[in-house]
Amino acid sequence: MSLFRTKSVEQSIADTDEPDHRLRKELSALDLTVFGVGVIIGAGIFVLTGTVAASNAGPALAVSFVIAAVACGLAALCYAELASTVPVAGSAYTFSFATLGELIAWIIGWDLVLEFTVGSAALSTGFSAYLQEVLELVDITLPEQISSAATGVVDLPAMLVALLVTWLLTRGTKFSSRFNQVVVAIKLVVVVAVIVVGIAHIDPSNWKPFIPDAQPAPESGGGFADVPLITSLLGLEPAVFGVAGVISGAAIVFFAFIGFDIVATTAEEARNPQKDVPIGILGSLAIVTVLYAAVSLVVTGLQSYRDIDPDSAAPLADAFDAAGVGWMPELISVGACIGLVVVAMILMLGQSRVGFAMARDGLLPRSLAKVHPTYGTPYRITIVTGVAVAALAGFVDLGTLAHLVNIGTLFAFLLVSIGVVVLRRTRPDLPRGFRTPVAPLVAAVSTVMCLYLMLNLTGDTWIRFLAWMAIGFVVYFAYGRRHSRLHQADRAAASAPPPRTE
Repeated sequence: MSLFRTKSVEQSIADTDEPDHRLRKELSALDLTVFGVGVIIGAGIFVLTGTVAASNAGPALAVSFVIAAVACGLAALCYAELASTVPVAGSAYTFSFATLGELIAWIIGWDLVLEFTVGSAALSTGFSAYLQEVLELVDITLPEQISSAATGVVDLPAMLVALLVTWLLTRGTKFSSRFNQVVVAIKLVVVVAVIVVGIAHIDPSNWKPFIPDAQPAPESGGGFADVPLITSLLGLEPAVFGVAGVISGAAIVFFAFIGFDIVATTAEEARNPQKDVPIGILGSLAIVTVLYAAVSLVVTGLQSYRDIDPDSAAPLADAFDAAGVGWMPELISVGACIGLVVVAMILMLGQSRVGFAMARDGLLPRSLAKVHPTYGTPYRITIVTGVAVAALAGFVDLGTLAHLVNIGTLFAFLLVSIGVVVLRRTRPDLPRGFRTPVAPLVAAVSTVMCLYLMLNLTGDTWIRFLAWMAIGFVVYFAYGRRHSRLHQADRAAASAPPPRTE
């Protein structure tokens, strides 16, 4: 019984028709594109812009965003082909099962659990921070004991928004999509306002030098745990800014792009997945790349990178304050507060679909794959996910875990890039609604870029990631491997009596 047994594409598609595990096909290309834009525009644009500009890239923050976008774009081409070929819930997990085998599929599924669950909790915490800023505008201050897991006891607003999102998701994907469209429209208005208003107040001298000269890293950041892994592997002196700082910045702002792969997790719910999923993936990524680059130039043009507070939770608002545009911080805070609800919702949507696919395959308890008889949603795994996210958001300070989400996402992209080439060779006969152009080259460059960005994350991030993967191996060999539907089928075939011969 091989650890690398694959689940055929035909079987994956056939499983979607099981009465108790059938999802409704309600999403159009517009729905998927808005989902992608909704989840990508979040903490990355509202928070990480200041951190990376002040600590890594300076005005070249825009270049960091473009590098991260290129890596995402190459992976997106691979995602688009696999999602149009295997239009089944689960995204990279399902693709890996069809190409690289059960063990790799489990690894990537476990990895996606990390990405989506921690990401949802982080965004719920981000919502709480912006909500408190909005409440302060009307002279309401929440007690620290119930508004922060870091300095108080519990972050109650973060828990409540996670539970609200859980309720929305159980009511139906189309219902969630309509809510998402309204909120995305609000977010886009805020982002466009940042760009249009900001252009009029830019001081070009703040962009000089565009790429600051490399400098030694602060003493507190010189240990293995706090410097990029590639620095330790190659024996380099820890440094910030310069070209290396721009690339390190790309590895950090990669967090801003997580989410376009959410579109692939909803492929099973698309009306025409062969057409709609590629449009949703590539369209949403193109839109936000332009917006991110523009906003990053505005932020560093309004305020010198030397004056940006790297620990600020609201760098966009700070930049407009510095430029004397007093009303923009309030607009940004309101837009971010509303927008982060949707980001948390769509990340949780992705996690519930990955968990649903794993449960349907028997790698997790199959009871979790039960679909609601009225709403047609995987409500059990959604509720479990929502409770886990609420607990993390309420009681854990997630400020240090953005890097951990990044490494999980990059690892998923790496395996998808490999998988598209493997499936081309093993199943060239499959109909493909979208074909990755120059697939071997695109996949190879995507793999190298993802690996290089992973190496630019800190040693501490790698330690945590490997620890999480080790826990995953224990769960797989203790439960998943024995309960896998493929394993059960192999056992049934082995125990069946030989065919009678006349």
